[in-house]
Amino acid sequence: MRTVLLTGFEPFDGASRNPSIETVRLVERHWDRAERLVVAELPVAYDRMGADLDALLAEHRPDVVIGVGLAPGRDRIGLERLAVNLCDARIPDNDGARPAEGPVLTGRPAALFTSLPVKATRARLADAGIEAELSMTAGTFVCNAMFFRATAWAGAAPGRRAGFVHVPMTDGAGSPGLATLARAVRLSVDAALDIGADLRVAAGGTD
Repeated sequence: MRTVLLTGFEPFDGASRNPSIETVRLVERHWDRAERLVVAELPVAYDRMGADLDALLAEHRPDVVIGVGLAPGRDRIGLERLAVNLCDARIPDNDGARPAEGPVLTGRPAALFTSLPVKATRARLADAGIEAELSMTAGTFVCNAMFFRATAWAGAAPGRRAGFVHVPMTDGAGSPGLATLARAVRLSVDAALDIGADLRVAAGGTD
């Protein structure tokens, strides 16, 4: 049986909630596929997140890993394409760490592409009436560190896939609701499990 590891994050930067873990828990509540779904909440702390993620990967040996994180400044779903090997924190993490220009993993490439079919996923989301963007940056905070670690792990063995989805806040004017975010993440998981090669269509930006 194939296994999916789906993670969200705890609140950070003084916030009382984080829609990423709420979204992941809602996906778990309505899970109805044959594949095994493992859901976990990760700390917004570089070192503890890495240790927790490594433990989850070792214990469950997932076929697909998808991290979900909060991007407070965005207004739509972000399907991340590129994880960078960089920790550069504008704010301290939840343990007070604030690295400046350090690597996520020493001795690894400067960046790694997702192995998820993100273009096909965006097409599925569009068919469902959910607006999403292909993003070339997951930032340099803990979300990106998780994305890089998971992508590096996936690339070490054939058949593994890993990626990252950023979600916006759910309480602003015009913001998508939690049900919409959960639907988007579920469609992302479905695409990762069901689609082999991604769409070969131009989708780059000009800015």
